[in-house]
Amino acid sequence: MLGVKKYINRDLSWVEFNRRVLEEAEDVSTPLLERFSFLSIVSSNLDEFVSVRVAGLQEQRKVGYSNTDFTGYTPQGLIKRLTKRTLRIVRQQYKVYRELLRQISKEGVLISSFRDLNDEQKQLMKDYFLDIIFPVLTPMAVDVSRPFPLVHSKELYLAVVLQPEGIAEDAIEKRVCAIVQVPSILPRAVQVPGRKNVRRMTYVLLEEIIKEHISLLFSGYTLEVVHAFRVTRNSDLTLNEEGADDLLQEIEKELRRRRRGLPVRLEVEKNIHPHALELLKEELEMQEDDDLVEIDGPLDLTFLSRFANSLPGFEHLRYPKIEPVYPQEFEEADDMLSVVREKDVLVYHPYESFEVVNDFITEAASDPDVLAIKMTMYRVNANSVLIRALTGAAESGKQVTVVVELKARFDEERNIAWARQLENAGCHVVYGLVGLKTHAKITLVVRRESGSLRRYVHVGTGNYNENTARLYTDVGIFTCDPDIGADASALFNEMTGYSTPHDWRMFAVAPVGLKPMLFDLIDREIANARKGLPAQIIAKMNSLSNKSMIDKLYEASQAGVKIELIVRGVCCLRPGVPELSENIRVISIVDRYLEHARIIAVAAGGTDEVYISSADWMTRNLNRRVELLCPVNDIQLRKNLLNLLNINIRDNVKARELHPRGAYIRVTNEDAPLRSQFALADIDLWKLTSN
Repeated sequence: MLGVKKYINRDLSWVEFNRRVLEEAEDVSTPLLERFSFLSIVSSNLDEFVSVRVAGLQEQRKVGYSNTDFTGYTPQGLIKRLTKRTLRIVRQQYKVYRELLRQISKEGVLISSFRDLNDEQKQLMKDYFLDIIFPVLTPMAVDVSRPFPLVHSKELYLAVVLQPEGIAEDAIEKRVCAIVQVPSILPRAVQVPGRKNVRRMTYVLLEEIIKEHISLLFSGYTLEVVHAFRVTRNSDLTLNEEGADDLLQEIEKELRRRRRGLPVRLEVEKNIHPHALELLKEELEMQEDDDLVEIDGPLDLTFLSRFANSLPGFEHLRYPKIEPVYPQEFEEADDMLSVVREKDVLVYHPYESFEVVNDFITEAASDPDVLAIKMTMYRVNANSVLIRALTGAAESGKQVTVVVELKARFDEERNIAWARQLENAGCHVVYGLVGLKTHAKITLVVRRESGSLRRYVHVGTGNYNENTARLYTDVGIFTCDPDIGADASALFNEMTGYSTPHDWRMFAVAPVGLKPMLFDLIDREIANARKGLPAQIIAKMNSLSNKSMIDKLYEASQAGVKIELIVRGVCCLRPGVPELSENIRVISIVDRYLEHARIIAVAAGGTDEVYISSADWMTRNLNRRVELLCPVNDIQLRKNLLNLLNINIRDNVKARELHPRGAYIRVTNEDAPLRSQFALADIDLWKLTSN
């Protein structure tokens, strides 16, 4: 196809993913309060993208790095393209925001400007300011004796321009500036008390209340203008792991440095005062035009999700509830381990409850015949049942080993706290391998039975986090297969000790063996296609950006292998290009849940093999992380996962198909409407139990 590059740029592909999230906020068929939540996700996604990916590109630009990546972009050229596309998304986001405000007002919920309140409401808000807000505000003057304060990343601030009282308004040289942080500890949307029996609910944004009364902080000065601003800093950690005496202390040191990371983006209110803008740009050293974003509306829409979820009632404006069910295989059992001794069990969250994982580890922790529990921990929720179970197990004398990944981005502080709590309880805590993140999701339970030991294993595609397990789609398998158990023991020995890479029986483990294993699977499908045998690959993942993996898939396509890819986010592969990728189809599903499972199925000449994994097909996952690929050995479970994948593939409501020129177009066909995330809520539809 003329004029089409072989690869799609990773960062531009991410922008297109965030555009698909924005489309869910635009979609009138999405319940109204859920549309607010999608707008919030667009903002939080963009925050992380800017603080990590854009920050890295800016660093390359500063040092004059001008080489092109494998998609043909230099850092300088890519930043310009990204700026243009992200600004377009932000403008559309605020257009949608204004429309959603109109829609929610019809339901009796109003986010009002302060000036539109009546006198009684204004007085109530003044009382709220004096009683609740004023005591926590800290005005920070900027002058010769008081230098510009540290502005925290992604926090909301007000830039206040003042003049001493009695000075002529045009005495520019007497103008001064101060900074006030909008306290994030208070609700961003403040409800205005209303009259009894009046159904309308009115809210005012916190910064508007502060703006209206901010002169009370500056006696002796006349307020000229006040505008909001927000800074995003470089949040990527730079660790010297090999030179560190203590990794935990090194990460704590880097977290302190993160607060002072170089500014990457400055967001300001539209029509901000030139004096305030110049001060901000000078003090934050924002020299490039693409570092500045002018916003026509309230800065930082991440508050919308909490706002929408906190509104009482309004169930008709939310998705219908889908309560996770407890897996049928364990429902009637006296103990879980006896079930796993009989057969492997597949669970699919959020349709099946994460309580089953909590119960598995809690039961093992209290079982007197369990000798050891070992597990990996990447992102864990607050008040985790698992943490309590592990600490209890250690205190009762069991050998408890936890591989805590301290470098899980933006969860570092929480993971440090868990590590210390576990260590204090007597657990053996390991921080992973130098230079690698531990991203594998696995738990091993060793139990004494009839004079010998039996190993029970849980392998999953998602984190051990019961909160995200309600929001993300992930699969997990419970098994006591001896070969998988042996591999699990070897994996933990490798992560905690000095074991050399293992000769795996079942697993493939990154950074050494996972990519070669995937290549072997694809090569076998290529050979089968050339022999005229069934040859197909179905792969579901979050992201696909590794060049050599893409090239291998291109090779398979050219050999006649039929390839179906379900890639939620970044995809650098360009499907449907004649003589390159005409046998490859790529879809992305963006819906109420975050698609997070990693599943690979190959035809294997007609016998079908299925694997689950913790790894996306990205360079970082394949080369710089401890990742795990595990086969699904039970024939019935393989069929269940194939059913699940095929339902995804047939989605013609929320699926978008990636076209050769890089655009994602909603899937439309003559089939009956199929919305895969809603269809999969009917567990009997895909999870066929064996006789």
